[in-house]
Amino acid sequence: MSGRTRARSVSTDGPVRSGPERNGAEPGVTRPTVAVVIVNYESGDALLQCLEDWQADGAAEVVIVDNGSEDGSVDRIRAHHPDLDIVVPGRNLGYGSAANRGVAATTAPLVLVSNPDLEVRPGTLAGLVGALADHPRWALVGPLIRTTTGERYPSARRFPDLVDAGGHALLGIFAPDNRFTRSYQRSELDGTVGDPVEVDWVSGACFLVRRSAFEQVGGFDESYFMYAEDVDLCWRLGQYGWRAAYAPAGEVVHRQGVSTDHHPYRMIIEHHRSLLRFAARSTRGWRRLLLPVVVAGIGTRAVLACLARGTGR
Repeated sequence: MSGRTRARSVSTDGPVRSGPERNGAEPGVTRPTVAVVIVNYESGDALLQCLEDWQADGAAEVVIVDNGSEDGSVDRIRAHHPDLDIVVPGRNLGYGSAANRGVAATTAPLVLVSNPDLEVRPGTLAGLVGALADHPRWALVGPLIRTTTGERYPSARRFPDLVDAGGHALLGIFAPDNRFTRSYQRSELDGTVGDPVEVDWVSGACFLVRRSAFEQVGGFDESYFMYAEDVDLCWRLGQYGWRAAYAPAGEVVHRQGVSTDHHPYRMIIEHHRSLLRFAARSTRGWRRLLLPVVVAGIGTRAVLACLARGTGR
């Protein structure tokens, strides 16, 4: 750590910097094992609790990237932790772009990317680090994420095929227990504990990634503002032979909506725009002929999501 708060403006050119200036350590200096990057936007008091939870769980370095918050959350961090590194781009870059800046500001070989509204259970970092250590071809691993009511949030999922995607899109909002949603969200993982399992992708709300793999694919794709950047990252890692995993030995509680509830309808639009971007990128061969149907389905789902939000569903 530098011994002082560094509130830096950073360039938005290029997602991740690599090479000796980012990854090399000075001779005789031991690089920390795990860095934590917290992407903050209007998260209030939750940010301070999240930071201190990760520090208590063993994070060797922590960097906060603030996406233009005006709620005083960064000022509270500075008051309590004046030595902490804070990256201040000066505007809201979106989740993946901000995370890229945070990763570039760290040096550890393993980096945990975190939402600011998480409560961390003790031993989570150790469990995630152990999972990667035991499986050299796993690029990243996500913990068990619970809701505030104690239920497992479906943070480990399949890449949806056209049938599951269509069924989930049309039924998932109003009938969440339908078979398409259960398949897509890996409902069979409910209640599982113990050994990690390989999955297609894990939520960007919290995951530990190997820096080497993250930089190999250029980090998050910054054309996504919010949502689906995690699906896209895992999909691109898969193109290089890497895999993702879910490790229920690590556990966090996600207080969803702390940031996104400030602009709910914009978030719905961004969500579905990102789904369209990923569908266009990942659909191959004859299935591309069905993209107009996918577009119609995602558009219908966006309308249903807005109606559900307006009626309190």
